[in-house]
Amino acid sequence: MDTINRSAIVVRPAQPFLNWLHRVDPTSAHLRLEDLQREPTIYLVAECDSQEQAIEYLGASVRDIFEEHLDGWYRVPAVWPERRDATTFQRWFEISFHSMIVDLCEDVLEHEEL
Repeated sequence: MDTINRSAIVVRPAQPFLNWLHRVDPTSAHLRLEDLQREPTIYLVAECDSQEQAIEYLGASVRDIFEEHLDGWYRVPAVWPERRDATTFQRWFEISFHSMIVDLCEDVLEHEEL
């Protein structure tokens, strides 16, 4: 086992995200917060000591991450919230920070551009 020089931020939609989804997409009425949180997205950032520092590392990516989540649930940018800044991001998503990442694979870590 090896640790890697990264920290992780796990991002799950929070209640404001679900409220927005219910408002813009009538077919989502049956969805609960648990449904949206079932498969969270994990973002690796530079190694850091705190959640605040990790969010700083996200920096300019916050808007892209926000839009990725919006697009994953409703692909009509015209109804996305106008404010997609770090403050709004922290209200619309539950964020958990993990400082130790352990790689259990023996395969070489590969990178793929999104």
